[in-house]
Amino acid sequence: MRTTDDDQADPPEPYASPTMGRHTGPKQSGDFRVMVKVLRAGSAARRARGVVRGVLRQAGVPADAVADAEIVVAELAANAEKHARPPYELRITYVGRVPTWCEIVDGDPDSREVHLILDHLDTLTDGPSPPPTGEPSTLLAENGRGLLMAHHLSQGGCRVYPTTILTTSTPGKAVAFPLPACSGDLSL
Repeated sequence: MRTTDDDQADPPEPYASPTMGRHTGPKQSGDFRVMVKVLRAGSAARRARGVVRGVLRQAGVPADAVADAEIVVAELAANAEKHARPPYELRITYVGRVPTWCEIVDGDPDSREVHLILDHLDTLTDGPSPPPTGEPSTLLAENGRGLLMAHHLSQGGCRVYPTTILTTSTPGKAVAFPLPACSGDLSL
């Protein structure tokens, strides 16, 4: 596994990950590969945004969908810096040569608050009604605005799950979302 922490938005090269392998499904088959970039504290959002921009432009994704994905990844990286501890990683999963999934990984394995907010957002309707009262609403009022934006711009595709930091082999969590496809849709 090769990781980089430079600040250039170099052309993406997918790297094989020990957690990824060959996928054969009914609709597509191909290799899963993961590009991993180390994100430095203090510049994680800027770096993540530049990498995602370069990956999606190279994939031919429309500019408005690239801009939405940049906002999502920047919000998630900023949240990691504000609410979690390093190390931070940006991971982009490719199926074949197509970027499909983006993760911001941090060194804090506790995902309860993020789960609570995302689960709450999943239950809300698209209507103008306010969120129900209680703990999730309080978290949204205090900390969840970036997740709210990420959830909205990823069309409800934002997820959190436990993972291992690839650069240190320590427990962490990933907050992730599907990347937009060439059609501009956020989908796998």
